Amino acid sequence: MDILTPEQRHKCMSRIKSKNTSIETLLCKALWREGIRYRKNYFKLPGKPDIAITKYKIAIFCDGELWHGKDWLAKKDQIKTNHDFWINKIERNINRDNKVEKDLEKLNWIIFRFWGKDIKKNLLGCVNEIKETIYNIKNGIFYPDEEMKFLYASEVEPEYLNYNDEHQAD
Repeated sequence: MDILTPEQRHKCMSRIKSKNTSIETLLCKALWREGIRYRKNYFKLPGKPDIAITKYKIAIFCDGELWHGKDWLAKKDQIKTNHDFWINKIERNINRDNKVEKDLEKLNWIIFRFWGKDIKKNLLGCVNEIKETIYNIKNGIFYPDEEMKFLYASEVEPEYLNYNDEHQAD
């Protein structure tokens, strides 16, 4: 049973944004400060990535944990209200994310998916993941394989490099 009236629930749900979310804005500003230029909500690609770095064919998605099913098998039993509706909705989102990933891979795009909490807790790490990939592409040492195409920041232990510090040492 929902503790809110239908009108209150509608008001709450209508305020959930799909573009320019706080996590997306945080990552965009950090990339911009690093001199990385991008397109936001790039409609020419499947799934309209939150951020697309077209020069290097990098698509970045900033995913909310609930809507995109982080730890889904453990958390799906915790849904109390309107259980069947939310289970179906979130599983459709997960399936859509997987399809978008495959479509982008066919177009030879590199895909990053960052969870919202990872962006908030480790913004520098997320930015450095992207910078490291760009650096490798620029220097011809990037060989895309299945493991590199779809990354969650929390699933990899990257060797964080700060390329600005290297250039200042000269």
